[in-house]
Amino acid sequence: MSVKENIEILRRRIDRCAARVQRNADEIQIVAVAKTFPAASIEEAISCGIAIIGENRVQEAIEKYRIIGDRVTWHMVGHLQTNKVKDALKIFSMIQSLDSLRLAQEIEKRANTKVDCLIEVNTSGESTKFGLSPNDVLDFYGSICAFRHINIQGLMTIGPGWAVEDPEASRLCFRILRGLQEELAQEYDRPFPILSMGMTSDFEVAIEEGSDMIRIGTALFGPRT
Repeated sequence: MSVKENIEILRRRIDRCAARVQRNADEIQIVAVAKTFPAASIEEAISCGIAIIGENRVQEAIEKYRIIGDRVTWHMVGHLQTNKVKDALKIFSMIQSLDSLRLAQEIEKRANTKVDCLIEVNTSGESTKFGLSPNDVLDFYGSICAFRHINIQGLMTIGPGWAVEDPEASRLCFRILRGLQEELAQEYDRPFPILSMGMTSDFEVAIEEGSDMIRIGTALFGPRT
Protein backbone atom coordinates (compact mmCIF):
# COMPACT_ATOMS: atom_id res chain seq x y z
CA MET A 1 0.00 0.00 0.00
CA SER A 2 1.03 3.61 -0.51
CA VAL A 3 2.06 5.97 2.27
CA LYS A 4 -1.21 7.82 1.73
CA GLU A 5 -3.26 4.65 2.24
CA ASN A 6 -1.22 3.70 5.30
CA ILE A 7 -1.79 7.12 6.87
CA GLU A 8 -5.53 6.91 6.24
CA ILE A 9 -5.66 3.49 7.94
CA LEU A 10 -3.48 4.73 10.82
CA ARG A 11 -5.71 7.74 11.44
CA ARG A 12 -8.83 5.59 11.45
CA ARG A 13 -7.23 3.30 14.04
CA ILE A 14 -6.26 6.30 16.17
CA ASP A 15 -9.79 7.69 15.92
CA ARG A 16 -11.37 4.40 16.98
CA CYS A 17 -8.95 3.88 19.85
CA ALA A 18 -9.36 7.44 21.13
CA ALA A 19 -13.15 7.11 21.00
CA ARG A 20 -13.02 3.91 23.07
CA VAL A 21 -11.31 5.74 25.94
CA GLN A 22 -13.16 9.03 25.42
CA ARG A 23 -10.15 10.96 24.24
CA ASN A 24 -9.83 13.55 21.50
CA ALA A 25 -7.86 12.02 18.62
CA ASP A 26 -6.66 15.48 17.61
CA GLU A 27 -4.61 15.62 20.82
CA ILE A 28 -2.48 12.64 19.71
CA GLN A 29 0.51 13.66 17.59
CA ILE A 30 2.02 11.33 15.01
CA VAL A 31 5.79 11.26 14.73
CA ALA A 32 6.57 9.59 11.40
CA VAL A 33 9.79 7.64 12.00
CA ALA A 34 11.61 7.67 8.68
CA LYS A 35 14.66 5.57 9.57
CA THR A 36 15.99 3.94 6.34
CA PHE A 37 13.19 5.45 4.23
CA PRO A 38 14.10 7.98 1.50
CA ALA A 39 13.21 11.64 1.31
CA ALA A 40 10.60 10.78 -1.33
CA SER A 41 8.62 8.84 1.28
CA ILE A 42 8.77 11.82 3.62
CA GLU A 43 7.54 14.06 0.81
CA GLU A 44 4.51 11.80 0.36
CA ALA A 45 3.82 11.83 4.11
CA ILE A 46 4.01 15.63 4.18
CA SER A 47 1.46 15.82 1.37
CA CYS A 48 -0.89 13.78 3.59
CA GLY A 49 -0.58 16.16 6.54
CA ILE A 50 2.29 14.64 8.52
CA ALA A 51 4.05 17.46 10.38
CA ILE A 52 6.68 15.71 12.52
CA ILE A 53 9.46 13.45 11.24
CA GLY A 54 11.46 11.28 13.63
CA GLU A 55 14.95 10.08 12.84
CA ASN A 56 17.25 7.65 14.65
CA ARG A 57 20.58 8.71 13.18
CA VAL A 58 21.96 12.21 12.87
CA GLN A 59 23.84 11.70 9.60
CA GLU A 60 20.84 10.15 7.87
CA ALA A 61 18.67 13.01 9.08
CA ILE A 62 21.13 15.60 7.75
CA GLU A 63 20.99 14.08 4.26
CA LYS A 64 17.19 14.17 4.21
CA TYR A 65 17.06 17.64 5.77
CA ARG A 66 19.03 18.98 2.82
CA ILE A 67 16.09 17.96 0.61
CA ILE A 68 13.10 18.49 2.93
CA GLY A 69 14.26 21.41 5.05
CA ASP A 70 11.93 23.06 7.54
CA ARG A 71 8.66 22.02 5.93
CA VAL A 72 8.32 19.63 8.88
CA THR A 73 9.49 19.55 12.47
CA TRP A 74 12.33 17.09 13.12
CA HIS A 75 12.60 14.96 16.27
CA MET A 76 15.59 12.87 17.32
CA VAL A 77 14.10 9.60 18.55
CA GLY A 78 17.18 7.36 18.59
CA HIS A 79 20.13 7.22 20.93
CA LEU A 80 22.13 10.44 20.62
CA GLN A 81 25.88 10.25 21.08
CA THR A 82 27.54 13.27 22.63
CA ASN A 83 29.86 13.72 19.64
CA LYS A 84 26.77 14.15 17.41
CA VAL A 85 25.08 16.84 19.51
CA LYS A 86 26.51 19.80 17.61
CA ASP A 87 25.11 18.53 14.30
CA ALA A 88 21.85 17.35 15.85
CA LEU A 89 21.07 20.82 17.18
CA LYS A 90 21.18 22.21 13.63
CA ILE A 91 18.21 20.07 12.63
CA PHE A 92 16.13 18.76 15.48
CA SER A 93 13.49 20.78 17.28
CA MET A 94 13.14 18.09 19.95
CA ILE A 95 15.49 15.50 21.42
CA GLN A 96 13.23 12.67 22.59
CA SER A 97 16.10 10.52 23.83
CA LEU A 98 17.76 12.48 26.64
CA ASP A 99 19.10 9.62 28.73
CA SER A 100 22.15 10.76 30.69
CA LEU A 101 23.66 13.69 32.56
CA ARG A 102 26.62 13.63 30.17
CA LEU A 103 24.32 14.12 27.18
CA ALA A 104 22.41 16.88 28.98
CA GLN A 105 25.67 18.68 29.76
CA GLU A 106 26.74 18.48 26.12
CA ILE A 107 23.42 19.89 24.89
CA GLU A 108 23.67 22.67 27.46
CA LYS A 109 27.20 23.45 26.27
CA ARG A 110 26.40 23.43 22.54
CA ALA A 111 22.95 25.01 22.39
CA ASN A 112 22.38 28.72 21.81
CA THR A 113 18.64 28.63 22.53
CA LYS A 114 16.32 26.43 24.56
CA VAL A 115 16.07 22.87 23.27
CA ASP A 116 12.87 20.92 23.88
CA CYS A 117 13.74 17.48 25.27
CA LEU A 118 12.05 14.37 26.60
CA ILE A 119 13.66 12.21 29.25
CA GLU A 120 13.97 8.66 27.93
CA VAL A 121 13.03 6.05 30.54
CA ASN A 122 13.80 2.34 30.30
CA THR A 123 10.50 1.14 31.73
CA SER A 124 10.95 -2.47 30.54
CA GLY A 125 14.29 -2.96 32.27
CA GLU A 126 15.80 -4.57 29.17
CA SER A 127 19.59 -4.31 29.02
CA THR A 128 19.45 -3.75 25.26
CA LYS A 129 17.53 -0.49 25.67
CA PHE A 130 18.78 2.98 26.50
CA GLY A 131 17.08 5.22 29.03
CA LEU A 132 17.13 6.04 32.71
CA SER A 133 15.84 3.65 35.32
CA PRO A 134 12.41 4.80 36.54
CA ASN A 135 13.93 5.14 40.02
CA ASP A 136 16.43 7.73 38.77
CA VAL A 137 14.11 10.05 36.85
CA LEU A 138 13.17 12.49 39.62
CA ASP A 139 16.77 12.96 40.75
CA PHE A 140 17.94 13.30 37.15
CA TYR A 141 15.48 16.08 36.48
CA GLY A 142 16.58 17.77 39.69
CA SER A 143 20.17 17.73 38.46
CA ILE A 144 19.36 19.44 35.14
CA CYS A 145 16.35 21.64 35.90
CA ALA A 146 18.58 24.70 36.26
CA PHE A 147 20.18 24.22 32.83
CA ARG A 148 19.34 27.31 30.76
CA HIS A 149 19.21 25.59 27.38
CA ILE A 150 17.24 22.42 28.19
CA ASN A 151 13.46 22.52 28.31
CA ILE A 152 12.05 19.21 29.53
CA GLN A 153 8.63 18.75 27.97
CA GLY A 154 7.88 15.26 29.21
CA LEU A 155 8.94 11.63 29.02
CA MET A 156 9.56 8.96 26.40
CA THR A 157 9.72 5.18 26.56
CA ILE A 158 9.82 2.11 24.33
CA GLY A 159 7.70 -0.94 25.08
CA PRO A 160 9.35 -4.35 25.59
CA GLY A 161 10.80 -6.17 22.62
CA TRP A 162 8.14 -8.86 22.76
CA ALA A 163 5.35 -6.29 22.30
CA VAL A 164 5.56 -7.01 18.57
CA GLU A 165 3.81 -10.31 19.31
CA ASP A 166 1.90 -9.14 22.38
CA PRO A 167 1.00 -5.42 22.43
CA GLU A 168 -0.53 -5.83 25.90
CA ALA A 169 2.99 -6.45 27.21
CA SER A 170 3.62 -2.73 26.86
CA ARG A 171 0.77 -1.65 29.11
CA LEU A 172 2.71 -1.83 32.38
CA CYS A 173 5.60 0.12 30.83
CA PHE A 174 3.24 2.87 29.74
CA ARG A 175 1.57 3.01 33.14
CA ILE A 176 4.98 3.38 34.78
CA LEU A 177 5.76 6.33 32.50
CA ARG A 178 2.43 8.02 33.18
CA GLY A 179 3.00 7.58 36.92
CA LEU A 180 6.42 9.21 36.60
CA GLN A 181 4.86 12.11 34.74
CA GLU A 182 2.47 12.64 37.64
CA GLU A 183 5.27 12.34 40.22
CA LEU A 184 7.43 14.89 38.41
CA ALA A 185 4.58 17.35 38.12
CA GLN A 186 3.82 17.05 41.81
CA GLU A 187 7.43 17.16 42.98
CA TYR A 188 8.49 20.14 40.87
CA ASP A 189 5.15 21.95 40.64
CA ARG A 190 5.14 22.29 36.86
CA PRO A 191 3.55 20.38 33.97
CA PHE A 192 5.38 17.82 31.85
CA PRO A 193 2.75 17.63 29.11
CA ILE A 194 4.20 15.12 26.65
CA LEU A 195 4.13 11.34 26.97
CA SER A 196 5.84 9.90 23.90
CA MET A 197 5.00 6.22 23.95
CA GLY A 198 3.67 3.71 21.48
CA MET A 199 5.01 2.49 18.17
CA THR A 200 3.55 0.45 15.31
CA SER A 201 3.10 -2.68 17.44
CA ASP A 202 1.56 -1.08 20.53
CA PHE A 203 0.36 2.48 19.84
CA GLU A 204 -3.28 1.66 20.59
CA VAL A 205 -2.36 0.40 24.07
CA ALA A 206 -0.28 3.56 24.50
CA ILE A 207 -3.21 5.80 23.58
CA GLU A 208 -5.38 3.94 26.09
CA GLU A 209 -2.73 4.66 28.74
CA GLY A 210 -2.47 8.38 27.99
CA SER A 211 0.08 8.79 25.21
CA ASP A 212 -0.20 12.04 23.29
CA MET A 213 2.72 11.36 20.93
CA ILE A 214 3.14 8.08 19.04
CA ARG A 215 6.21 7.19 16.98
CA ILE A 216 5.16 5.29 13.87
CA GLY A 217 7.44 3.86 11.19
CA THR A 218 6.34 0.56 9.65
CA ALA A 219 2.59 1.22 9.84
CA LEU A 220 3.13 4.48 7.97
CA PHE A 221 5.99 3.87 5.53
CA GLY A 222 5.72 0.09 5.17
CA PRO A 223 8.19 -2.71 6.05
CA ARG A 224 11.85 -1.81 6.30
CA THR A 225 14.32 -3.69 4.13
